[in-house]
Amino acid sequence: MPFPRIAHQGATPTPPQLPAGQPSIMAPMNDQPRIHLGALLRTADDAHAEGELDHLQYLQGKQPQTLRFAEPAAFEVDINSLGGDEMYLQGQFSPTLVMECARCLREVQVPLDIDLGTLMRYEPSAEEPYIEEAETGEEVLVFGNPDLDLSAYLAESTLLAAPLSVLHDPACKGLCQVCGHDLNEGPCEHSAQVPIEEQVVELGSPEGSSHAKQNPFARLKDLELPDE
Repeated sequence: MPFPRIAHQGATPTPPQLPAGQPSIMAPMNDQPRIHLGALLRTADDAHAEGELDHLQYLQGKQPQTLRFAEPAAFEVDINSLGGDEMYLQGQFSPTLVMECARCLREVQVPLDIDLGTLMRYEPSAEEPYIEEAETGEEVLVFGNPDLDLSAYLAESTLLAAPLSVLHDPACKGLCQVCGHDLNEGPCEHSAQVPIEEQVVELGSPEGSSHAKQNPFARLKDLELPDE
């Protein structure tokens, strides 16, 4: 899975509208990856950070969440001064995100190649990084600690780039909703009466089948209602 990038501040904060199911990243949790901006703020020198990550942690609301990667994910970030307290972040992040198959919950590896880019502004009074919308409509990452943790920003960028759902195989048969059996491994007792290909996708299995995809309203057909 609306989520405000890290946090939004202002008189009437309005988080950007994102696809349903994606979480809200409010603040970084871990101490990596970090980029040190003290020299940039003093001398306008560019700042650079790179490394590899096997996971990213962030907060969804107040609950800790973790993005897992199938292999070490390389990141590279450059921050250039634009004068004063303003700067621009650009870079690359190439994680292979571990997601779950939407039907059977098997792990699926999703390779991503993410271009990073955002305006930034230093405000010493900012306790946590947050995103605000500039008059031009562009989003600006505002931060107060020169030792900037990029975890939340990279996690958000990953979630925005990732698909909402994935399948481990286009022909995935999913799980039996009665017993949880993985139907890719063969039928269970609830599907033995009706071949999978004959099951009705939207309303369930044909009448007489006890498979999990049966029509949930089938029992209502014999319900007697009082006359008005």
